[in-house]
Amino acid sequence: MTAVETGYVPPTPGEQPGAGRRRLRWLTVATVAWAVLLAGLTWWSVRTDPPTVKEQRSLDAAGPVVDRAIGELTGAVGSDGVPALVPVRLERGCRITPMDSGATLERGVEVAIGGDNVRVVLQRIADRLPQAWRAGVSTFDGEPLLRADAGDFVAVEGRADGPGRVLLTAATGCRPLGSGYRAPTADAAAEAGALASALGRWGGATGAVQVLAAPCPGGGAARTARGEAAAPADQPLAAAFGGGAAPVVDSADRYARPGEPAVLAERVDERVRVAVTTPCPA
Repeated sequence: MTAVETGYVPPTPGEQPGAGRRRLRWLTVATVAWAVLLAGLTWWSVRTDPPTVKEQRSLDAAGPVVDRAIGELTGAVGSDGVPALVPVRLERGCRITPMDSGATLERGVEVAIGGDNVRVVLQRIADRLPQAWRAGVSTFDGEPLLRADAGDFVAVEGRADGPGRVLLTAATGCRPLGSGYRAPTADAAAEAGALASALGRWGGATGAVQVLAAPCPGGGAARTARGEAAAPADQPLAAAFGGGAAPVVDSADRYARPGEPAVLAERVDERVRVAVTTPCPA
């Protein structure tokens, strides 16, 4: 008589080792087929479905929202500083999906302020922005940060950018390029003329003059002309800009004066970088 171990159940014919291996192979085949089907449906959805999330709204549609936000920001600075448009940043190569690349657009406004109370300046700017933007100032990494939503998933931020300086930005995040981004243009003859006059004191511009523009909420455009010249360290900045409104900043290396146009100048080594700006009305 054969002893049977307690708790042991002899295998039934349907549970033989060969049948188990066949069932495992079929499960593997089914799993692979399901994964291929899901990948195909995902590819088809990305290529054919209408936009439902921000990453699918192309840069050519988001660019004008960024431009309008920048114009709005120049006006919101008001009497709290001297603004100047900064060059556009358009970067390609970000990933929207594993299969698709895109581009990001960021525009900015640098603002020279008197003193270092950045939080107060940012709060005043936030208070002047459209109510629909839901602008507010919080603290991030121990520093004040302005955040707002300009619509169509365009994010607005403002933060300190060095002593006596604030940087305001509007950015799209990663988007399909679409037909691309075209920066707005405007007649900046007055700003370019004032820039040429200032740089002429140091022998004229040493490179190309850059003209930037952004539409104003009530019509017209904010305009900045930027250039630089070689300037010895012993030559004061203020003397190059004549009379006008009282400067917000007037030191050996920085000069900022409000007005129409407003002037912002900064010495870097033996060069002076100058921006002449007409902002949107406050």
